[in-house]
Amino acid sequence: MLIYEFRVLLPMTTEEYQVGQLFSVAETSKNETGGGDGIEVLINEPFKSEKGIQPPGMPGNFTEGQYTEKIYHISKKVPRFLRMVAPKGSLEVTEKAWNAYPYCKTVLTNPGYMKENFELSITSMHIDNDQGMQDNVHGLTKEELAKRQIVYIDISKHQQQLPNRSDYKAHEDPLKFHSDKTGRGPLVGPEWWRLMKNHGMPVMCAYKLVRVHFKWFGLQTRVEKMVQNQEERIFTNFHRQVFCWMDKWHGLTMDDIRQLEEKVKKELDDQIKHGSVRGTCAEGD
Repeated sequence: MLIYEFRVLLPMTTEEYQVGQLFSVAETSKNETGGGDGIEVLINEPFKSEKGIQPPGMPGNFTEGQYTEKIYHISKKVPRFLRMVAPKGSLEVTEKAWNAYPYCKTVLTNPGYMKENFELSITSMHIDNDQGMQDNVHGLTKEELAKRQIVYIDISKHQQQLPNRSDYKAHEDPLKFHSDKTGRGPLVGPEWWRLMKNHGMPVMCAYKLVRVHFKWFGLQTRVEKMVQNQEERIFTNFHRQVFCWMDKWHGLTMDDIRQLEEKVKKELDDQIKHGSVRGTCAEGD
């Protein structure tokens, strides 16, 4: 099993990020759905658990929040070599997510084909006034810490430094964006977060721990590395959007978000049946 910890600094509070993240998930879901591929929302409802959802060793008691279950139709989202060897119908991934903010847990599996041979889990902790320097917010064991690889994601990277330069959009560039509502941005300088803090503006960190288990003879190493690269690409693009869409979501309430999610669910059901493939496709396609 591979273990990656992505650390993303953002110019906002965790309370703001909760709204901005959910708004952006809804928007990107629409952008990634069409032509038979994309996201199908099955369940979106509150959950409550006496045992909680955090792994042993983590602080806090995260026992309630929002549960979602989705199916990702990804035939155009993976490299061509994988499509060539994947059996028909196997390129569907089930996502189960527990959002007990500021802690979130997401598990992706392929129950229709790979079953216990594939699991990708993402656990996220969001911390205010944090610059990504905490050593073990996820409560990992010594054995897990020895395997963990830390990847820092700077959302203010120039186009040439992005994981995939073709993802660049000028209107979603933190080096250019200025929020009229909050006065934040553009994010300039090699350590923009220090400048933000010096000017009394908020900085938070999203610690996103990704565990990859993939067992398929001849493809395991290649696919695990592909997943790591793809997660870095997705996290970079997504958090650039969260910041650059700030004036669209800042001031919304959680009630507003739940209404938006219900509306988007209906749109996704229609889009997945019609139109062309959208969003992040594998390189070479």
